[in-house]
Amino acid sequence: MFPAEAYLLGLKTLKQNIHHEMQRIDATILAAVRPQSDLGTTEDLDDATCAVEELSHKIDSELRRVDATLFAAIRQQRNSVNKAKEDLANATVAARELSHNIEEMNSKAEKDEAMVQEICGDIKKLDFAKKNVTTVITPLHRLTMLVSAFVQLQGMASKRQYKEAASQLEAVNQLLNHFERNWVVPSVTDVREKLENIKQILKSHVLSEFSSLGTGKETEEISLLKKLSDACLVVDALEPSVREELVNNFCSKDLSSYEQKIIGAELTNLDEIQRIYNQIHFHIRTNQEIWKIFPASWHVPYGLCIKICKITRGQVESILVNMKGKPTVARLLQELERTLKFELELEMKFGGGVPTKHFGDDIEETVDGESYSRHVSEIHMMFSANHDLVETINLRGIISSCFEPHLTHYIEEELMQYLEKVVQEETWDIDEENLNNILSSSRELFLAIKKSYDKCKALTKNQTLFNLFKVFQRVLQAYATKLFFKLSKGGTRKQIKVSGIDERLICYIVNSAEYCRKTSGDLAEEVSTIIDLHYADGVNMSEVQDKFSCVITKALMTLVRGLETKFDTEMQELASVTWGTLESVGDHSQYVNGIYTILNNSVPVLGKLLTPVYFQFLLEKLASSLGLRFYANIFRCKKISETGAQQMLLDTQAMEMILIKVPSLDRQTVSAASYSEFVKRHMSRAEAVLKGLTKANQQSVLDDFNKHAPRITQPSVAAETPQPVPIPPAPPLEIIANSEDVTTRLATASY
Repeated sequence: MFPAEAYLLGLKTLKQNIHHEMQRIDATILAAVRPQSDLGTTEDLDDATCAVEELSHKIDSELRRVDATLFAAIRQQRNSVNKAKEDLANATVAARELSHNIEEMNSKAEKDEAMVQEICGDIKKLDFAKKNVTTVITPLHRLTMLVSAFVQLQGMASKRQYKEAASQLEAVNQLLNHFERNWVVPSVTDVREKLENIKQILKSHVLSEFSSLGTGKETEEISLLKKLSDACLVVDALEPSVREELVNNFCSKDLSSYEQKIIGAELTNLDEIQRIYNQIHFHIRTNQEIWKIFPASWHVPYGLCIKICKITRGQVESILVNMKGKPTVARLLQELERTLKFELELEMKFGGGVPTKHFGDDIEETVDGESYSRHVSEIHMMFSANHDLVETINLRGIISSCFEPHLTHYIEEELMQYLEKVVQEETWDIDEENLNNILSSSRELFLAIKKSYDKCKALTKNQTLFNLFKVFQRVLQAYATKLFFKLSKGGTRKQIKVSGIDERLICYIVNSAEYCRKTSGDLAEEVSTIIDLHYADGVNMSEVQDKFSCVITKALMTLVRGLETKFDTEMQELASVTWGTLESVGDHSQYVNGIYTILNNSVPVLGKLLTPVYFQFLLEKLASSLGLRFYANIFRCKKISETGAQQMLLDTQAMEMILIKVPSLDRQTVSAASYSEFVKRHMSRAEAVLKGLTKANQQSVLDDFNKHAPRITQPSVAAETPQPVPIPPAPPLEIIANSEDVTTRLATASY
């Protein structure tokens, strides 16, 4: 802020103060004068006049001071304006000088930029020149190096210095790769042609050096082996076809030497397998030092091992086909174990020992020798491309897979023979000390199955184990069939005579079938967890379990039919009673006591031997059948009086109570509420008919019944010889899937 502006602001404030002071003085004067005028005294007026004069002097003094201040401020303001004009003139001059300097700097910058562009253009020309010179000099330098290296390679090839020649050949190949775009240049073309000639010379030298190998010699000179090892380096520097030719020639001679040692062997005895394996081990030990001359990346020993195993597989298969006599399964398993051990030894020696791929599956697809050779060649080429590939392939199954069809056949035959044996030796007697209440043949059969399974899973977990599982399925189905036909009895479909011993045996068959059904499921679950994933989906025992469920159903229904047959005498007695001549109603009839006696003799034994689930199923089938039969026999009776109907109703109620209390005969806890309701529902039909006979005319009841059942011909009450009424058919035979199915059906059934 300029001084003049500050002064003016101060002056304005001073004026305001003076104005306020003048107003205060006026107010004081008025205040002093008004009272005096009111009083009208002279002394007071004089005092006021004196006060006014004093105040006037003060005001004059203050005005003079203010005037002086105003004059000083005006003079100062005049000086400030002059100074500002002078400063403005100086600033204008400085701005003009600065603008002139900027124009000069811009002019110099434009000149410098033009100079820099000229210099950059010169540098770019120099770069192009340098690049052109380098482009010309580098090929010339490489060509010089190529010619020099080629001359050195010629000398090394003529002197058969394979190790040095290999390095030099690599250098020549690398240098020659730089001239791919210059093949038409005469100098380059000439070097290429000469290089091909030298490669052919090196190839012929190397092949001639290796011609002395693979002839079956046990030892070779150390110097020769060293030279051949160096020659392999040259082969690596040549085309891959040279290496393939060399390896194929060597393998052919080596295999020829091996085959000469095994010619004439009689392949009809399993003992020959061990001799063959010993011969292979001897051949490997003899030629191990020779095989070391080849680079590890060639995998020559591994390729030879595969081809030898192919020959050995054919020999072992020939032995299994042509062997004299029938070997035992244990003997076959022994040879299979020996073969697997031999494969593992070869795998650890040549294949890296990593169990990730099985050759057995691939070999099954290669039948003839030519396709197998192509398969081995492809493996060898893959190994050549990737040294680490050997870590992912093993030899398991390359020989042992030929045992699978023969081993499965013999195991099935042996198990079937064992099945026939245990069934024939089964006494079918009831052993009171048998806590499980199952047949000994079922336990022995599963012990034999487990023995074969344990041996097989210790040796293999692929196709052989899967085939063995299929054998187990067929053997168990055969056993289920034998149990099923053991239940067949004489008599009609609705009448089967069974003794007390037969009832116990049937219960044993039920328990044995349930044991086999459950154990076969456990076996399938265990096999599916250890077998190769490729076969896991096919491991299933559902068909076997269904067959044993059919056996259980047939056995339980046989028990029901057997008990029904025992009631024939009592039912005949029911029909023979002269219900039309009864004079009074007494205790329940004698045939009811007979039915109770039969149940009392059979039910405790059945309840003790059967599981609660199957026991309840049996009781419900028995109650349903007995209720239906009792209902049908009412219509077989002759003339029924009202007293006879009352007696028969009493017998019906007694029968109902007997059936309800049947489970308590063996102290079994069979769902009391549901079972009682089930019995009452099936006996209610007979009760309804008999109650109708006691309340209405018998002839009207029969007429009404005949009206709703036209197929049933009933006589009138006065008829002397009534025609028998066909018995309603028995409930159809149901298939019990398993004990859980029975439990579910009992829990949800609508009686």
